[in-house]
Amino acid sequence: MVSMSKIATGNGHGENSPYFDGWKAYETNPFHPIDRPDGVIQMGLAENQLCFEFIKKWLMEHPEASLCTAEGVNRFKETALFQDYHGMPEFRQAVAKFMGKVRGDRVKFDPDRIVMSGGATGAHEMVAFCLADPGEALLVPTPYYPGFDRDLRWRTGVELVPVICESSHNFQITRTAMEAAYEKAQEANLKVKGLLITNPSNPLGTIMDRETLKSIVKFINEKNIHLIGDEIYAATVFKDPEFVSISEVIQEVECNHDLIHIVYSLSKDVGFPGFRVGIVYSYNDAVVNCARKMSSYGLVSSQTQHLIATMLNDDDFLHNFIMESKEQLFKRHMYFTWSLSQVGIGSLKSNGGLFIWMDLRKLLKEKTFDAEMDLWRVIINEVKLNVSPGSSFHCHEPGWFRVCFANMEDNTMEVALSRIRSFILKNNESIVPRKLCRRSSLKLSLSRSLSRRMDDFMSPAGIMSPHSPLPQSPLVRART
Repeated sequence: MVSMSKIATGNGHGENSPYFDGWKAYETNPFHPIDRPDGVIQMGLAENQLCFEFIKKWLMEHPEASLCTAEGVNRFKETALFQDYHGMPEFRQAVAKFMGKVRGDRVKFDPDRIVMSGGATGAHEMVAFCLADPGEALLVPTPYYPGFDRDLRWRTGVELVPVICESSHNFQITRTAMEAAYEKAQEANLKVKGLLITNPSNPLGTIMDRETLKSIVKFINEKNIHLIGDEIYAATVFKDPEFVSISEVIQEVECNHDLIHIVYSLSKDVGFPGFRVGIVYSYNDAVVNCARKMSSYGLVSSQTQHLIATMLNDDDFLHNFIMESKEQLFKRHMYFTWSLSQVGIGSLKSNGGLFIWMDLRKLLKEKTFDAEMDLWRVIINEVKLNVSPGSSFHCHEPGWFRVCFANMEDNTMEVALSRIRSFILKNNESIVPRKLCRRSSLKLSLSRSLSRRMDDFMSPAGIMSPHSPLPQSPLVRART
């Protein structure tokens, strides 16, 4: 057999994780309401499909955004020819403006610091190449996105050291946990080059408050290590408290700005993962220059840049899309978590992301990761739902599962909820509340409440805590 490289023959990609095994189960037997009603429903893919009708309407009204229309064909030649790897100026300006709008215009971004990449995957690897050498380490709070093992480690040789976050503290990162991880890395003779945070969190759907972010900035500044802020879910925060970016906090805390870097993309916030628009935004000139050279290996196509620039430079679209996305995510999250609560299933309280962190600890036969995997296999093979077990996210406590709720149509979601309900009633009746609220009542009340202004129905008084399964939906209660 002809020899190959260690990368080619190794297992660094992490494809053998249950996270990816669930995808394979779906791909082998995908659900279809007519052709394959008994197939696996994909709830392991964090996609935002809730605003495509809104986007489709804009595209129909702006044919010039596409180069393949009579209105846009005049730009075809200049766009199809060679483009500098800095990216089109109008594209960088549009992305910088969108990043600012998502953050409430509380901070502005310099288009000249926008560096393109092939999705957030390429952006993370690019940053890792810029900041660390093979064998050096990055600290990463748990639970974290399984793809980081591929994106940050596989080709770079960088090590990831977990910062253990516990459910007893709602998985919040603490100074004590960061110090413990830093010391553990030193004991293993690993040189720590940075800390990677995901805010909003994948898989938790939670955000970091301002004080936590200040504590993190102080920590990395004292250690003189880099901070990478993955903010690809920034626009998915659908209710208070509002999202706070690391770019805001560094204006309030004394720190070396050369240590601060942001990874962004349009895959989650806008729902365009197929466009592969990833962004590195660094406050460090050397990192910007190096990343821009490396971006040659993963540029965004000029046709995509043209469409995105046209769309995101439309101020009306920008404002209306952000509001529409929040509204749709709020509706789906509220209905989904309420439906689970009716059969005794709770989840971590969250206000962002495209998923929930579902608590199935009560269903484990024993408090072990083997028991978690046994339960996961039942959910995949018998209930026919692809949900992702917490162990694949490096969670240090068994029984948690990430469930995506924004990547399917309403009817498919109803089928998924029906399957969950049947499974729980059949196997664990003891955790089901005695009195269940009628789902039709919730839908009616939800529809009425959503006719009000966003700030009305996003008030804390109208928000259910998934920590405490309720016998009656808060939306069914009359409002005054």
